[in-house]
Amino acid sequence: MSDKLIALLEPLLAGLGFELVDIEFAPGRGSAHVTVYIDRPEGIVIEDCERCSREMSALLDVHDPIPQAYTLEVSSPGLDRVLRTPAHYERFAGARVLVELVAARNGRRRYTGKLLKSDAAGIELEVDGQGVAAGYSEIARTRLVPEWPEQTSKGRRR
Repeated sequence: MSDKLIALLEPLLAGLGFELVDIEFAPGRGSAHVTVYIDRPEGIVIEDCERCSREMSALLDVHDPIPQAYTLEVSSPGLDRVLRTPAHYERFAGARVLVELVAARNGRRRYTGKLLKSDAAGIELEVDGQGVAAGYSEIARTRLVPEWPEQTSKGRRR
């Protein structure tokens, strides 16, 4: 369902000047919950979320792609934003990321490290001093890992 919603909503949001970062679709017993994460280079404010919500609601009403009642939520991607497209990976080269693979590789599905580069085929990470490559089809999900200031022994941030 998320892919269907992305295909429908991404052109609308691009026309409004926003990037569709990700969609989370959570079906429920009586109704579903749809969370749409949007962004733009200068950031977003609550009025942007409201505007996009109104426009998306109108489009969803016309196309009716969700076969049950649902709640639509529009939000910023946050510090641990999802990387979904090759352009996302390219934009955040050099950042610390958590990559979850579709299938385990040598008994391991999760890799946290520095995103070194991306190209049309996939990405390369540095994990514990070692290079790790993954094709886009192998990746289930990638998130940025926020860099927090080091804590002192008393638990205060430096």
